[in-house]
Amino acid sequence: MKEFEINLEQLSPNVTLIHIAGWLDAHTFEYMEQTINNLFDEGKVRLAVELSDVEYISSAGAGVFIGTLSASHERGGDIVLMNPTEPVQEVFDMLGLSQVFKFASSSQEALKLLAAK
Repeated sequence: MKEFEINLEQLSPNVTLIHIAGWLDAHTFEYMEQTINNLFDEGKVRLAVELSDVEYISSAGAGVFIGTLSASHERGGDIVLMNPTEPVQEVFDMLGLSQVFKFASSSQEALKLLAAK
């Protein structure tokens, strides 16, 4: 199994940055899902997810974002994806997620998109 890492940072009082690195797949998606659910439990429902260090994402990994996006919306929040690598973007395109999610290329752009919700 490839190494997988998650780091959290507050971008603003209302927005949490989740920086993930490595492979988001069948072996790691539950850790990602639990991290997001823990944030929701803390009332943190506006999330920016930095994907520039994700080398690979499987359909199970992408499924985490599908499930948590609707959960975020139900709580009055949103999720913005940032800087997906080419292989990750290809998976999002193939699964039709590029039309569902908002994408940002910087923290500032993500903050603007999340503030507009």
